[in-house]
Amino acid sequence: MSLPNSFCHQLVGSISQGAAGNPTVAMVEAAFQRHGLNWRYVNMEVAPEDLAAAVQGAWAMGFRGFNLSMPHKVTVIPMLGSLGESAALIGAVNCVVRRDGQFIGENTDGKGFLTSLQGVIDPKGKQVVMFGAGGAARAVAVELALVGTRKIIIVNRDPARGQELVDTLRDKTRVEAELVPWQGDYAIPEGTDVVINGTSIGLYEPEARLALDLDTLKPGMVVADVVFNPPRTRLLVDAEDRGCIVVDGLGMLVNQGVIGVQHWTGIDPDAAAMRRALELAMGV
Repeated sequence: MSLPNSFCHQLVGSISQGAAGNPTVAMVEAAFQRHGLNWRYVNMEVAPEDLAAAVQGAWAMGFRGFNLSMPHKVTVIPMLGSLGESAALIGAVNCVVRRDGQFIGENTDGKGFLTSLQGVIDPKGKQVVMFGAGGAARAVAVELALVGTRKIIIVNRDPARGQELVDTLRDKTRVEAELVPWQGDYAIPEGTDVVINGTSIGLYEPEARLALDLDTLKPGMVVADVVFNPPRTRLLVDAEDRGCIVVDGLGMLVNQGVIGVQHWTGIDPDAAAMRRALELAMGV
């Protein structure tokens, strides 16, 4: 008796809670198809209490790796063999790869953003203002610090959470880090090269406004958003109107996928083909 076709594929997956409609499936599978790989990217909804069993099952079934979304990014860590440098500093894993006889946890969130940012500016030696101190902001800040950003100002409404990120940056990297409590419209200080929205403000809400003084955005300043839907958030529209160079969150999502495919397969996938598939899946 022959095996079902699905058993003939190399498998990677996405382990999430509420996985329906994940547009990254189309993006990753577009990379496999573009490069003639007989691989599948399988979307799996897993409850928190079933995560350990899911990881064991992925290993037993020969998965080459998988992505993780919240709330699994932190709780998966004890279930893995080791962590990459960024994942260890960030304290979260969003990409797992089978390597050297074990599952290794990586974090591609910040790396994906960094790749997009480096397309318009080298952050080494620059001053950055970062809104937020949650998972995405933390990942981005760590990657910026590791490539030599001079100073990162964390603007956050929760001082304790913001200070935790600042302390991590100061203790584990060489970057100068500062916390500013977010109260009212924040004025971007002189000497700032890059402004980043690391919060979820604007996600699926095109008119949602980030509380900052738009008059302090200067022509030539780089303004980036981790929000991927809509790709042109109100922040980016307002910044572009003031002569800023803008970086959307869709590029971050694509670059995360590119890095994941590199981890799993060892190839450098076609990022343009992946972005086209993602845009089609999202209807943008």
